[in-house]
Amino acid sequence: MSIGFIGLGNLGKAITTRLKEMGEEIVVYNRTKSKVADLGYEIANTPKDLLSKCDVVFLCLFDSPAVENILNMENGLLCDELKGKTIIDLSTNHYEDVLKFHEAVEKIGAKYLENPVFGSVAPALIGALTLVASGKKEVFEEVKPLLEKFGKEIFFLEKQGSATKMKLINNLCLGSFMATIAECTSLAEDCSIPKEKALDILGVGGGTSLVLNAKKQKLINEDFSAHFSNDAINKDLHLLQDLAYSMNKPLYSAAMPKELFSKMKMMGNGDEDFSSIYKLFKS
Repeated sequence: MSIGFIGLGNLGKAITTRLKEMGEEIVVYNRTKSKVADLGYEIANTPKDLLSKCDVVFLCLFDSPAVENILNMENGLLCDELKGKTIIDLSTNHYEDVLKFHEAVEKIGAKYLENPVFGSVAPALIGALTLVASGKKEVFEEVKPLLEKFGKEIFFLEKQGSATKMKLINNLCLGSFMATIAECTSLAEDCSIPKEKALDILGVGGGTSLVLNAKKQKLINEDFSAHFSNDAINKDLHLLQDLAYSMNKPLYSAAMPKELFSKMKMMGNGDEDFSSIYKLFKS
């Protein structure tokens, strides 16, 4: 059968492109049909319509409210036709909401795998994403061959909610590294060191990281078309602070990056790639 896919943003498009290259037939649903009309996929009229053609449906949405809407909307996925089928949720959800999604899907007799994605467009296109899954082990093992078509490093944390929390923790590193690399780049320029040369040196020095490797060319070209947006990292760092608050735990290194990305959002740059935080230090 075909694979259902809901959410054709930057990452969703990259993952479906990879799956298609790996021989999978894709049926998609997107709230705005015009945005997927030229992608060459069969388009379903409603989320529910996917279930007549697909045993597995991926969700790749911005946040928990978007996931909840797809599940519960009129002709949404939470219906009798979902029974026996599987939802793989690639979204980065709120750590409490994701527990409700597990419960709601399982209550109807279906399977739900919480599976947030670590990485963005470029690794998705070559099947090099990192995936962390939580849910029932048998569900994970059943769909793992499918995950391996676009994921290179795949981890399983059985306790529900763990994958989502780990994604938020990872994005503390991501946001912190990006902010530091951007500030270092700007400071080097202020010292009359050419930007490309500074990034080369950082890349073999203290700045060595996947983040620098992924964003180096964007910083050089100042091409801030979004692979992973300021809105997304700001949302994730906010959720991380919520998590720490619920644990009565201080987060020392998370506060500043979160506020820097909040500033980018406030300035109207939320849709840009999160490497555009460079603008804050350059100005």
